[in-house]
Amino acid sequence: MLDLKLIQDNFEEIKKKLASRGQAQVLADLEEVYHLSAQIKELAREVQAGREKRNRISDEVKKLKIAGQDPAALIEESRRVGDEIASLEKKSKELEEKLRALLLRLPNIPHDSVPVGKTAEDNVVVRAVGAPPTFDFEPQPHWDIGTNLGILDFERAAKIAGSRFTLYFGMGARLERALISFMLDLHTKERGFKEVLPPFIANEASLTGTGNLPKFAEDLFKLEGYDWYLIPTAEVPLTNIYRGEIIEARKLPERLVAYTPCFRSEAGSYGKDIRGLVRQHQFNKVEMMIFSLPEKSLDELEYMTSCAEEVLKRLGLAYRVVALCTGDMGFASGKTYDLEVWMPARNGYMEISSCSDCFDFQARRAQIKFKRDQKARPEFVHTLNGSGLAVGRTVSAILENYQRQDGSVVVPEALRPYLDGLEVIKC
Repeated sequence: MLDLKLIQDNFEEIKKKLASRGQAQVLADLEEVYHLSAQIKELAREVQAGREKRNRISDEVKKLKIAGQDPAALIEESRRVGDEIASLEKKSKELEEKLRALLLRLPNIPHDSVPVGKTAEDNVVVRAVGAPPTFDFEPQPHWDIGTNLGILDFERAAKIAGSRFTLYFGMGARLERALISFMLDLHTKERGFKEVLPPFIANEASLTGTGNLPKFAEDLFKLEGYDWYLIPTAEVPLTNIYRGEIIEARKLPERLVAYTPCFRSEAGSYGKDIRGLVRQHQFNKVEMMIFSLPEKSLDELEYMTSCAEEVLKRLGLAYRVVALCTGDMGFASGKTYDLEVWMPARNGYMEISSCSDCFDFQARRAQIKFKRDQKARPEFVHTLNGSGLAVGRTVSAILENYQRQDGSVVVPEALRPYLDGLEVIKC
């Protein structure tokens, strides 16, 4: 959520920055927020003037009573003023509720360092690492590789649940589990993250805190009859660990990492990446989360991105880091780097991680604060989140990049200790 005072004091600047996101409705909502806040201020002044008038009348009533005079007319006037105050307060409350609803719909303000652009075509490649593999045969897509090896089964998964689900068998399941363990070990043993095993279900307040609700309800799976949703990412439960709390500054930065399954309706994505593991309704992910001091959050974003990169480096996968432009960033993000891994079958790169600095946007929604010392006033923390990595997409990248002509797949060296030293997956 944006700071209302910031909007009031810097309206034209905020309008310009949000305009760079390229969403006309956002600007319309911003205009309404600005005008509503002005109306609420005016109502507050009228309420205060009414209270002062009622107090003066009350004083006059006391004087008349002391003088033995009839105060009936003033008492009636006092009642009328009281009714006017009640009416103004009711109207103000209605406008405040409308204002909050609009504030919840406004996206984060892009940081000044974010490239301005409209679509993914305007994103900026920051660096490319590693050389894509070359093959002396036509590389196959991962869904064919996995099916031929008998480790992925999309047809039977569709029979069980529908499209965009997968069954993993044998070495497929073990490869997924090995990747989860490898990623968690790297982040916890070498990178200073604390492992968390959170709930895979969250309530409405939690999803509102991260920015998933109310704007993106259609992207979520809601449990019928409950105030619960299946989580779309571990970002949701991890962010809400400290919802409504004040953290001691000495604990910051706090770096957390969690493995969870993730559940997404993929609303609006029909026709995109229909086949394979890339865009599923259910998938596994290892998620990094950082609570940071405001002045350190951009440094933490660089650190988080380097942690996600290290996973790809150790797996020997070619990738690039891309700075998302203003028009391609997520709703809650103020600055985002995407990591894109090389996929031979598509002869191009595919997103495998997204690392974002949300600044105080989520913390303001979820009321997560910190104090620099016992006497200091509470301030909002900065929150950051990033995939470290999306596990199914990593499986797909390994199958495609390490495939051999005979249909077998070489196991990256970093994963072999997790697979009893296995070097090749084959029929």
